[in-house]
Amino acid sequence: MSKNKMMLAAAVAAMLVSCGGGGGRPTFGDNEFPVETVSSQSAALQTNYPATINGIQDVEIRPKTSGFLTQVCVKEGQTVSAGQLLFVIDNETFQAQVRQAQAAVNTAQSGVNTAKLTFENSKQLHANKVIGDYELQTAENTYLSAQAQLAQAKAALASAKEALSYCYVKSPVKGVVGTLPFKKGALVSASNVLTHVADISQMDVYFSVTEKDLLLLSKAEGGVSGAIDAFPPVKLLLADGSEYGYPGKVATVSGVIDKSTGSVQLKAQFPNPDKLLKSGGSGTIVVPQSANDAIVIPQSVVVEVQNKKFVYLLNDSNKVAYTEITVNPQNDGNNYIVTSGLKIGDKYVTNGVTKLTDGQEIVPITPQRYQEKIQEQAKAMSAGDIVGAMKK
Repeated sequence: MSKNKMMLAAAVAAMLVSCGGGGGRPTFGDNEFPVETVSSQSAALQTNYPATINGIQDVEIRPKTSGFLTQVCVKEGQTVSAGQLLFVIDNETFQAQVRQAQAAVNTAQSGVNTAKLTFENSKQLHANKVIGDYELQTAENTYLSAQAQLAQAKAALASAKEALSYCYVKSPVKGVVGTLPFKKGALVSASNVLTHVADISQMDVYFSVTEKDLLLLSKAEGGVSGAIDAFPPVKLLLADGSEYGYPGKVATVSGVIDKSTGSVQLKAQFPNPDKLLKSGGSGTIVVPQSANDAIVIPQSVVVEVQNKKFVYLLNDSNKVAYTEITVNPQNDGNNYIVTSGLKIGDKYVTNGVTKLTDGQEIVPITPQRYQEKIQEQAKAMSAGDIVGAMKK
């Protein structure tokens, strides 16, 4: 056979095989249809949920006082430790207040020292009956008043030092510095967010499930907490569609259902040793699901009419019955997991379902025999029709 004939024969065979799917069948002339028997098997599915990504700590850095920025001590994306200096705000006025408060403490301390000497001397004079009780009590009261003034001065000094410390903005946590919208010389106040510091050594990924899914979790053994403990590792798809290299674990579930969406929020935690995940990012959580003893059928054998799904079942009289089924909404794009309408041992037509009508009598054959007949018909066409077509 020439190269052109071989290519045409292969094309015809491929056409016949494709016709053997759910949309049609080759013409055998003997009313034969392939039939499969329903059996159970294990099935693996996955459910995808939109997700948002945050560091385990994502802190807004705001100043506690107003003033001009005199120093910006970090760069965007820099890793900082807890307590590290980030910004310095103009503090000349606050330093002067500290010096003034310190001077007041020194003055008060001197007053205490003098009042103490006077009181000690008055006690000796009183013991020698040189002065009376009134003079002794007056000296003691003066000493106590001086001590109170010293305590007040020390409190003012502590307040001045605290106000001065507000000019030195430090990181409360270890993490990575975000954007720096304010530069040196900018006037800032407590209403301004100077930057964010996010601890991204581990990431919290938030996603929401429906109230129905939450109820399934709640009814599981051990309730919601028990279900979370038994939750399988989840995957994370990044914004570019690639799969993140580390699995995550569902850690918590919110106890409140969002009234506007009817959903509840879950949190999965992922390690982030390579710092690939960034706080504020987005992705997709993939939750694997497994079903044991499931009834799995190809999607090609199903007829869909007005959002309902049907298959053709074969009865004992070799007649087909147009039967509605329900399936799990999660599928792999090729197969359905049947939740009702089929049982183990039922027989269903696998190919040519669009050519059937309810109650039609057929000649059942095995899917293997069906494929053999397709090949036989392709060979017959290559011996006659194809050669004739090549001569034209």
